[in-house]
Amino acid sequence: MEHSYSALGRWFEYLNDDCGYEQWSQYLINKLKPFGAGSRGIDIGCGNGYFTRALTKAGYSMLGIDVSPEMLTRAQELSLKEGAKAEFLLGDITKLKVNAKADFAVAVNDCLNYVPAQKLKAAFSHVRTCLKKGGAFIFDISSPHKLRNIIGDNLFAEDRDDVSYIWFNSLSGDSVIMDLTFFEKNSDGKYTRADERHVQYIHEEETIISELTAAGFSVTTEGHLGKEKLERINFICTRL
Repeated sequence: MEHSYSALGRWFEYLNDDCGYEQWSQYLINKLKPFGAGSRGIDIGCGNGYFTRALTKAGYSMLGIDVSPEMLTRAQELSLKEGAKAEFLLGDITKLKVNAKADFAVAVNDCLNYVPAQKLKAAFSHVRTCLKKGGAFIFDISSPHKLRNIIGDNLFAEDRDDVSYIWFNSLSGDSVIMDLTFFEKNSDGKYTRADERHVQYIHEEETIISELTAAGFSVTTEGHLGKEKLERINFICTRL
Protein backbone atom coordinates (compact mmCIF):
# COMPACT_ATOMS: atom_id res chain seq x y z
CA MET A 1 0.00 0.00 0.00
CA GLU A 2 1.58 3.26 -1.16
CA HIS A 3 1.34 6.63 0.58
CA SER A 4 -1.57 8.93 -0.27
CA TYR A 5 -1.40 10.41 -3.78
CA SER A 6 1.55 8.29 -4.87
CA ALA A 7 -0.59 6.93 -7.73
CA LEU A 8 -3.44 9.46 -7.76
CA GLY A 9 -1.00 12.38 -7.72
CA ARG A 10 -0.32 12.11 -11.45
CA TRP A 11 -4.02 11.90 -12.31
CA PHE A 12 -5.79 14.00 -9.69
CA GLU A 13 -6.73 17.05 -11.75
CA TYR A 14 -7.56 14.94 -14.80
CA LEU A 15 -9.93 12.68 -12.86
CA ASN A 16 -11.58 15.66 -11.15
CA ASP A 17 -12.34 17.48 -14.40
CA ASP A 18 -16.05 17.63 -13.51
CA CYS A 19 -15.62 19.53 -10.23
CA GLY A 20 -16.11 22.99 -11.72
CA TYR A 21 -12.50 24.19 -11.56
CA GLU A 22 -13.14 27.37 -13.54
CA GLN A 23 -16.16 28.42 -11.49
CA TRP A 24 -14.39 27.50 -8.25
CA SER A 25 -11.28 29.52 -9.08
CA GLN A 26 -13.42 32.54 -9.99
CA TYR A 27 -15.18 32.16 -6.65
CA LEU A 28 -11.80 32.46 -4.90
CA ILE A 29 -10.80 35.50 -6.94
CA ASN A 30 -14.12 37.21 -6.16
CA LYS A 31 -13.78 36.46 -2.43
CA LEU A 32 -10.25 37.86 -2.30
CA LYS A 33 -11.25 41.20 -3.82
CA PRO A 34 -13.05 42.61 -0.73
CA PHE A 35 -9.90 42.00 1.34
CA GLY A 36 -7.86 44.19 -0.95
CA ALA A 37 -5.39 41.32 -0.80
CA GLY A 38 -1.89 42.10 -1.95
CA SER A 39 -0.11 40.26 -4.71
CA ARG A 40 1.56 37.40 -2.82
CA GLY A 41 -0.44 34.24 -2.11
CA ILE A 42 -0.01 30.64 -0.96
CA ASP A 43 -2.05 27.70 -2.28
CA ILE A 44 -1.84 25.08 0.49
CA GLY A 45 -2.57 21.52 -0.55
CA CYS A 46 -2.27 22.71 -4.14
CA GLY A 47 -2.48 19.26 -5.72
CA ASN A 48 -1.81 19.47 -9.45
CA GLY A 49 -1.91 23.24 -9.16
CA TYR A 50 -5.09 24.29 -10.95
CA PHE A 51 -5.91 27.04 -8.45
CA THR A 52 -2.26 28.06 -8.21
CA ARG A 53 -2.22 28.56 -11.97
CA ALA A 54 -5.61 30.31 -12.04
CA LEU A 55 -4.55 32.80 -9.37
CA THR A 56 -1.22 33.35 -11.13
CA LYS A 57 -3.08 34.14 -14.36
CA ALA A 58 -5.27 36.56 -12.37
CA GLY A 59 -2.14 38.55 -11.49
CA TYR A 60 -1.08 37.10 -8.15
CA SER A 61 2.40 35.83 -7.29
CA MET A 62 1.70 32.30 -6.12
CA LEU A 63 3.47 29.59 -4.15
CA GLY A 64 1.86 26.15 -4.33
CA ILE A 65 2.53 23.77 -1.44
CA ASP A 66 1.66 20.08 -1.16
CA VAL A 67 2.78 17.00 0.81
CA SER A 68 2.85 14.79 -2.30
CA PRO A 69 5.93 14.84 -4.56
CA GLU A 70 3.84 13.23 -7.30
CA MET A 71 1.25 16.00 -7.07
CA LEU A 72 3.95 18.67 -7.29
CA THR A 73 5.72 17.04 -10.24
CA ARG A 74 2.50 17.19 -12.23
CA ALA A 75 1.78 20.72 -10.96
CA GLN A 76 5.14 21.92 -12.27
CA GLU A 77 4.55 20.22 -15.63
CA LEU A 78 1.15 21.86 -16.07
CA SER A 79 2.42 25.23 -14.89
CA LEU A 80 5.22 25.20 -17.48
CA LYS A 81 2.83 23.99 -20.19
CA GLU A 82 0.40 26.85 -19.54
CA GLY A 83 3.05 29.50 -18.98
CA ALA A 84 1.92 30.21 -15.41
CA LYS A 85 5.09 31.19 -13.54
CA ALA A 86 4.25 29.83 -10.09
CA GLU A 87 6.60 28.33 -7.53
CA PHE A 88 6.01 24.97 -5.87
CA LEU A 89 7.26 23.61 -2.55
CA LEU A 90 6.96 20.31 -0.71
CA GLY A 91 5.35 21.03 2.65
CA ASP A 92 2.81 20.06 5.31
CA ILE A 93 0.17 22.51 6.59
CA THR A 94 0.77 21.36 10.19
CA LYS A 95 4.46 22.37 9.90
CA LEU A 96 4.15 25.15 7.36
CA LYS A 97 7.02 27.61 6.93
CA VAL A 98 7.71 30.12 4.16
CA ASN A 99 10.52 32.59 3.62
CA ALA A 100 8.33 35.69 3.29
CA LYS A 101 4.91 36.46 4.75
CA ALA A 102 2.05 36.28 2.27
CA ASP A 103 -0.94 38.54 1.75
CA PHE A 104 -3.34 35.60 1.60
CA ALA A 105 -3.58 31.83 1.63
CA VAL A 106 -6.09 29.39 0.19
CA ALA A 107 -6.52 25.69 0.91
CA VAL A 108 -9.01 24.24 -1.55
CA ASN A 109 -10.76 20.90 -1.98
CA ASP A 110 -10.49 19.01 1.32
CA CYS A 111 -6.95 19.91 2.42
CA LEU A 112 -8.13 20.37 6.03
CA ASN A 113 -10.05 17.08 5.98
CA TYR A 114 -6.65 15.38 5.90
CA VAL A 115 -5.70 17.00 9.19
CA PRO A 116 -6.80 15.14 12.36
CA ALA A 117 -8.70 17.16 14.96
CA GLN A 118 -5.77 17.27 17.40
CA LYS A 119 -3.57 18.95 14.77
CA LEU A 120 -6.03 21.60 13.57
CA LYS A 121 -4.76 24.28 15.93
CA ALA A 122 -1.15 23.64 14.86
CA ALA A 123 -2.19 23.86 11.20
CA PHE A 124 -4.04 27.14 11.69
CA SER A 125 -1.24 28.59 13.82
CA HIS A 126 1.31 27.82 11.10
CA VAL A 127 -0.90 29.40 8.44
CA ARG A 128 -1.28 32.51 10.62
CA THR A 129 2.50 32.77 11.02
CA CYS A 130 2.85 32.73 7.23
CA LEU A 131 0.42 35.64 6.73
CA LYS A 132 0.77 39.38 7.14
CA LYS A 133 -1.51 41.03 9.69
CA GLY A 134 -4.95 41.41 8.09
CA GLY A 135 -4.14 38.68 5.58
CA ALA A 136 -6.95 36.51 4.21
CA PHE A 137 -7.23 32.75 4.62
CA ILE A 138 -9.91 31.01 2.54
CA PHE A 139 -10.40 27.26 2.74
CA ASP A 140 -13.08 24.60 2.66
CA ILE A 141 -13.94 21.25 4.18
CA SER A 142 -16.18 18.45 3.05
CA SER A 143 -19.04 18.64 5.50
CA PRO A 144 -19.92 15.98 8.07
CA HIS A 145 -23.08 15.32 6.02
CA LYS A 146 -21.06 14.61 2.89
CA LEU A 147 -18.48 12.36 4.55
CA ARG A 148 -20.98 10.43 6.68
CA ASN A 149 -23.86 10.08 4.24
CA ILE A 150 -22.44 10.37 0.73
CA ILE A 151 -18.79 9.22 0.86
CA GLY A 152 -18.67 6.93 3.92
CA ASP A 153 -19.44 3.22 3.40
CA ASN A 154 -19.78 3.78 -0.32
CA LEU A 155 -18.04 2.62 -3.48
CA PHE A 156 -17.05 4.70 -6.51
CA ALA A 157 -15.40 3.61 -9.74
CA GLU A 158 -14.48 5.04 -13.12
CA ASP A 159 -13.10 3.46 -16.27
CA ARG A 160 -11.30 5.69 -18.76
CA ASP A 161 -9.15 4.68 -21.70
CA ASP A 162 -5.87 5.53 -20.00
CA VAL A 163 -6.64 4.97 -16.31
CA SER A 164 -9.29 3.27 -14.20
CA TYR A 165 -9.90 3.21 -10.48
CA ILE A 166 -12.00 1.60 -7.76
CA TRP A 167 -12.55 3.63 -4.58
CA PHE A 168 -13.76 1.88 -1.40
CA ASN A 169 -14.78 4.03 1.59
CA SER A 170 -15.32 2.89 5.17
CA LEU A 171 -16.80 5.14 7.83
CA SER A 172 -14.83 4.73 11.06
CA GLY A 173 -15.93 6.98 13.91
CA ASP A 174 -15.01 10.53 12.95
CA SER A 175 -13.02 9.56 9.89
CA VAL A 176 -13.43 7.91 6.50
CA ILE A 177 -10.84 5.36 5.41
CA MET A 178 -10.44 5.43 1.64
CA ASP A 179 -8.79 2.54 -0.20
CA LEU A 180 -8.10 3.19 -3.87
CA THR A 181 -6.89 0.83 -6.58
CA PHE A 182 -5.64 2.29 -9.86
CA PHE A 183 -4.99 0.61 -13.21
CA GLU A 184 -2.80 2.79 -15.42
CA LYS A 185 -2.46 1.88 -19.08
CA ASN A 186 1.11 1.49 -20.35
CA SER A 187 2.40 2.16 -23.88
CA ASP A 188 2.34 -1.60 -24.62
CA GLY A 189 -1.38 -1.79 -23.78
CA LYS A 190 -0.84 -3.56 -20.47
CA TYR A 191 -1.90 -2.05 -17.15
CA THR A 192 0.06 -1.29 -14.00
CA ARG A 193 -1.81 -1.63 -10.72
CA ALA A 194 -1.25 0.65 -7.72
CA ASP A 195 -2.99 0.73 -4.34
CA GLU A 196 -3.06 3.56 -1.81
CA ARG A 197 -4.95 4.57 1.30
CA HIS A 198 -6.31 7.96 2.33
CA VAL A 199 -7.91 9.00 5.60
CA GLN A 200 -10.19 12.03 5.76
CA TYR A 201 -11.34 13.38 9.10
CA ILE A 202 -14.84 14.65 9.85
CA HIS A 203 -14.79 18.15 11.36
CA GLU A 204 -17.78 19.93 12.77
CA GLU A 205 -18.12 23.57 11.78
CA GLU A 206 -18.06 24.66 15.44
CA THR A 207 -14.74 22.85 16.01
CA ILE A 208 -13.12 24.53 13.02
CA ILE A 209 -14.29 27.97 14.15
CA SER A 210 -13.09 27.36 17.71
CA GLU A 211 -9.61 26.32 16.57
CA LEU A 212 -9.35 29.20 14.10
CA THR A 213 -10.31 31.69 16.79
CA ALA A 214 -7.78 30.20 19.21
CA ALA A 215 -5.10 30.47 16.52
CA GLY A 216 -5.80 34.17 15.96
CA PHE A 217 -8.30 34.45 13.10
CA SER A 218 -11.69 36.08 12.74
CA VAL A 219 -14.06 33.84 10.79
CA THR A 220 -17.16 33.79 8.62
CA THR A 221 -18.59 30.69 6.93
CA GLU A 222 -20.81 29.91 3.97
CA GLY A 223 -21.92 27.08 1.77
CA HIS A 224 -19.99 26.35 -1.39
CA LEU A 225 -21.28 27.77 -4.68
CA GLY A 226 -24.90 27.78 -3.57
CA LYS A 227 -25.47 24.07 -3.08
CA GLU A 228 -28.75 23.42 -1.30
CA LYS A 229 -27.38 20.67 0.94
CA LEU A 230 -24.07 21.77 2.33
CA GLU A 231 -21.65 19.18 1.03
CA ARG A 232 -18.83 21.67 1.41
CA ILE A 233 -18.35 24.52 3.89
CA ASN A 234 -16.13 27.49 3.11
CA PHE A 235 -14.33 29.44 5.82
CA ILE A 236 -13.31 33.02 5.08
CA CYS A 237 -10.85 34.23 7.68
CA THR A 238 -8.75 37.25 8.55
CA ARG A 239 -5.47 37.12 10.45
CA LEU A 240 -5.79 39.32 13.53
